[in-house]
Amino acid sequence: MGFYDSLRQATQTDQQYLMAAPIFTRMFSGDICKEDYAAFLSQAYQHVKHTVPLLMAVGSRLPDDKGWLLKAVAEYIEEEFGHEQWILDDINAAGFDAEKARLKAPNLATELLVAYAYDSVQRVNPLAFFGMVHVLEGTSINIADAAASVIQTSLQLPDNAFSYLRSHGALDIEHVKLFAGLMDQISDPEEQAQIIHSAQVFYRLYGDMFRSLDPEQGRAIA
Repeated sequence: MGFYDSLRQATQTDQQYLMAAPIFTRMFSGDICKEDYAAFLSQAYQHVKHTVPLLMAVGSRLPDDKGWLLKAVAEYIEEEFGHEQWILDDINAAGFDAEKARLKAPNLATELLVAYAYDSVQRVNPLAFFGMVHVLEGTSINIADAAASVIQTSLQLPDNAFSYLRSHGALDIEHVKLFAGLMDQISDPEEQAQIIHSAQVFYRLYGDMFRSLDPEQGRAIA
């Protein structure tokens, strides 16, 4: 078994914690309002805007023996650049105020997610960031397209309110293939353990972010 498959196996319970967030049950049963979607987009913006800075920090801290990862990090930066603007555009297209969302402080759960990402990269090991990649991209390909379809059908929102979800559902399928190949080249047991640990924590933190969503947060950016 390659390390990527081991990573998936070791984080199954944590993934279940994320997917058990009540908003997913409500969403897939059609029990969702526009304010729910706006709340999600506002929190997505609050962590996605840090993706490129985090990747830059990862690249600057990779040790010499991990120089082969620099090309992949550079490709991630190029592909992820500007995605936070897609989210703001979606917020506007859904009938909410993107500028209010941009200026609003993140939920505590979102702030902790971002803080853990920076702390792991800067204090522990830059490879810990790949635990976050595993969580975010794996979650995207599992639910992004389906979620966009359910939300759009339920709420009758225009196509241009789903650029972030729909692009990530398709885009991240290719990203996961790349990611799996990179992870299978990580052979050091301590590095593998660090990536598994960070993925487990990110699943919990990301799950907490979804548990923190509330329609009132959407109303606050109307």
